[in-house]
Amino acid sequence: MSDVRHVLVLPDRDAAEEVARELGERFAVTEEPQLVRDALAGEDDAEDAQWLVVVEDPGGRLDAAELDTFVADWDGWREAP
Repeated sequence: MSDVRHVLVLPDRDAAEEVARELGERFAVTEEPQLVRDALAGEDDAEDAQWLVVVEDPGGRLDAAELDTFVADWDGWREAP
């Protein structure tokens, strides 16, 4: 199976940081997830930014449905590849 990159979209920085921490515990993710601030198109207000948690998944071992359920606890979602 090939390497996969999962992008989890969260409503704010606190949620993104918490998700990044929990990923290691719940899914045994060994590589540190990358947090990225994603300003919405046309928005100047910093409050209107989403946060992305980018998870590298060597070998594609993480279950997409489990990630969907996991990130929904923080009002987030997983971007489909």
